[in-house]
Amino acid sequence: EHANSNQMMQSIQPIQAIQPTQYIPADTANETLRCPVDHTQYKTKRVSPFSPNAIWQDHDGTWQIRGYDEAKIVLRSLTTQQAGFKAEYLDRMPNTMRRPILYMEGPQHLEQRKQTARFFTPKAVSAYRAMMDEVARGLIAKLKQDKRADLRSLGLDMAMQVVSTVVGLTDSRVPGIANRLDIFLANEQARRATKLGQLFRLVNNRINVLLFFFLDVQPSIRVRQRQPKDDLISYLLTQNYKDWEIFTECVTYGAAGMVTTREFMALALWHLLDQPALSARYLQANETERYAILQEILRLEPIVAHIKRRAQADIAFTSGGKDILIRKGDLVIVDVQAVNADKTLVGEAPNAVCPMREMHKPVVMPSVISFGDGHHRCPGAYVALQETDILLQQLLPLPGLRIERVPNIDWSETASGPTLSNFMIAVD
Repeated sequence: EHANSNQMMQSIQPIQAIQPTQYIPADTANETLRCPVDHTQYKTKRVSPFSPNAIWQDHDGTWQIRGYDEAKIVLRSLTTQQAGFKAEYLDRMPNTMRRPILYMEGPQHLEQRKQTARFFTPKAVSAYRAMMDEVARGLIAKLKQDKRADLRSLGLDMAMQVVSTVVGLTDSRVPGIANRLDIFLANEQARRATKLGQLFRLVNNRINVLLFFFLDVQPSIRVRQRQPKDDLISYLLTQNYKDWEIFTECVTYGAAGMVTTREFMALALWHLLDQPALSARYLQANETERYAILQEILRLEPIVAHIKRRAQADIAFTSGGKDILIRKGDLVIVDVQAVNADKTLVGEAPNAVCPMREMHKPVVMPSVISFGDGHHRCPGAYVALQETDILLQQLLPLPGLRIERVPNIDWSETASGPTLSNFMIAVD
């Protein structure tokens, strides 16, 4: 199993290590070389409970992790299983139905990751560049015509068209797949609604599940049964997946590719528009440095704020000179924002946006664990970075581009990360 894990991790290639350039910590005497954003410039900072320890156990037995070394041990362990992203709903699935890849474990999961990794390698993602450029140009043309737009809707359209191509959701019976999936996924406010409101939302959600299946997923499956393509649905058909099993994978990849990327786009643009020096540097930089800027923003403000795992066997290690024993059955919560700001890893000014900073320990990506780590690391990292970069390159040079209304910030119950709404931008 460890051999399979190593093969799978090798197939998901990391961003190349980046050496520091003109960006250095903000306490330098040379003002021209300061990091463009200091620690006061968080957009969505959520205060975590204070602890001097990198790992500790709450009164209810839950382990809290804020250190990079400790997070790496847990996330790369093959004796833990997914406990977040509504994993509790798995018990409601029929035993005859395969689990979505997000919730698979062991050799089955490693094999699926190995087989599907080819859709998300840098080479595969580069093949989508022309499509991404075309989608972005269409959205920019509409923005120029309308003079203003809600960045949430703009990002939704961009992300959904991209993920639809990668997954194979390209043959809907009627237009509107983005809105259908968005409505289907946007059910988290139900807990704060009245009982009548919760009932209405539950019924409405069931209707949207059926609409997404019959209008989007099923027709795309039928097309690929007749003529397979190089996408995820076609691959799943070769593995004899049933329609509803493919549907669950489409929801999983759709949610990851659309919802999280949309929020990433919005946060990145917000930082860049508020920091002219950073924005100017971004537009002048090559792709490597632009990706470093985007990943540094994501390191500071991850879209998935908590990663949860359930131990399936005892995990023993040492932290800060103390022996730690996570017992079988224990819940572990990794605070992504805190881990990303671990000084032993990122050095000085951990709460500043310092692109191309020198890491003190090896990392898979400069965004640290914003895309996760280990065998459940998000496979779509390259897709998210490339489509965000392409959209921002076309957005930022627009004359008079400005924030007309700063967004409302809410917090996702599924990912514990930020959701931005009513983010209005305008152009001349």
